[in-house]
Amino acid sequence: MRVQLDREAFSCSICLDLLKDPVTVPCGHSYCMNCIKSHWDKEDEKTIYSCPQCRQDFHTEACLVKNTMLAVLVEELKKTGLQAAPADHCYAGPEDVENVCSRHDEVMKMFCRTDQQSICYLCSVDEHKGHDTVSAAAERSEKQRELEVSRQNIQQRIQDREKDVKLLQQEVEAINGSADKTVGNSEKIFTELIRLMEKRRSDVKQQVRSQQQTEVSRVRELQEKLEQEITELKRKDAELEKLSHTEDHNQFLHDYPSLSPLSESTPSSSIKIRPLKYFEDVTAAVSEVRDKLQDVLREKWTNISQTVTEVDVLLSGPEPEPKTRAEFLKYSCDITLDPNTAYTKLLLSDENRKVTLMRVQQSYSSHPDRFTGWCQVLSKESLMGRCYWEVELRGNVSVAVTYKNISRAGGSYECKFGGNDKSWRLDCCSNSYNFWYNNVSTPVSGPRSSRVGVYLDHRAGILSFYSISETMTLLHRVQTTFTQPLHAGLGFNWSPGDSAELYLKT
Repeated sequence: MRVQLDREAFSCSICLDLLKDPVTVPCGHSYCMNCIKSHWDKEDEKTIYSCPQCRQDFHTEACLVKNTMLAVLVEELKKTGLQAAPADHCYAGPEDVENVCSRHDEVMKMFCRTDQQSICYLCSVDEHKGHDTVSAAAERSEKQRELEVSRQNIQQRIQDREKDVKLLQQEVEAINGSADKTVGNSEKIFTELIRLMEKRRSDVKQQVRSQQQTEVSRVRELQEKLEQEITELKRKDAELEKLSHTEDHNQFLHDYPSLSPLSESTPSSSIKIRPLKYFEDVTAAVSEVRDKLQDVLREKWTNISQTVTEVDVLLSGPEPEPKTRAEFLKYSCDITLDPNTAYTKLLLSDENRKVTLMRVQQSYSSHPDRFTGWCQVLSKESLMGRCYWEVELRGNVSVAVTYKNISRAGGSYECKFGGNDKSWRLDCCSNSYNFWYNNVSTPVSGPRSSRVGVYLDHRAGILSFYSISETMTLLHRVQTTFTQPLHAGLGFNWSPGDSAELYLKT
């Protein structure tokens, strides 16, 4: 009885051709020597090798064993010719019931890549003729490699995400630790300030009470002395009255010389009374301290608050810039001008929100923060984070921002807004704009308006100037890196009567 053999039984599942130099791996599957080695060479210097069909792992490439008998058999079959078994002689085993071709009743051991479906050998020469077909084992091997790559990618992503989760947990712990430490330090600092204030309050109270006791004692002493004098005078007056009623002239003349002389009287002019001026000056002095502390707290609180909101661990992308005036006004800042910085011919008014250039000097006291060579003034508040403000202009006015450490004394460009690398200035003249930085001028085009808006995003390093009318028009935009808090500035071009007023959002 002749045994019918299927060509596929003697074919390499990798190249789909008859086996050449057949070798067998420990699991029993056979391949062409070059095919299996090339397959393993693609696995990127792995120390563990696997069978393309059953995926069994091996630890060395030396596991390949030449199959001499199979090699001889393949050579003999090449000579006699290997034919496929007739369809009616090809039976499927119980384990292949689901893998039987319904058309040819053959086991589907091939795969059509063109149609992406499993097929039998007869399908490949029938309706799938000319298609890209491979053995099911080879396709499985290819898909298995893709699956392994996918698994590796997934496992790598899992590791990456686990690292990210761990990193975020560390950040949470760091944030909590930093916040707790900051709160603790802040509590300690504010407690020290409160204790200092309590001590100063106690000192003032003690000094006032001590001075009160001293002054009351002095007054009481003088009061007792005067009361004793009054008693003595009343007694003397009674004695004189009695003598005045003596009817015997000789007796009157006899007793008169024996009268005791009056003691020296306390002159009334020595008593100095200051109505309503006892300790009121102390109250005024304490009030002055309170006002200065309030100014310092108001100025520095903005920095503290903005510094807190600047914390951004995840470093999310920058927020989009505002587009409409309503959006800009959400970042409106309450800015006032600092009289201690104003040039002596600048008059501040309207709660230090308006400045006017005058012909005569104003009565300012000497101060190290004052500009002495340029008609300029700075805001009292420092600016961080996102800020927006508007200036109503009359005449030729410069709108600027600057670091606080800009020079103040003299007429050099180190003191002038835009004349150095510490300040940025937009000149708003009657018919033109010019932007200045580091003493370099840049002409700016745009509609002339009596109001200019300034937008600052300190973290993003953005400074923008806008012409404000019925619409907002961008005049000039700066992109840089700000290294210190900024202050708003206003400057004038020596024309008395020119003024600028900070717009207050209501």
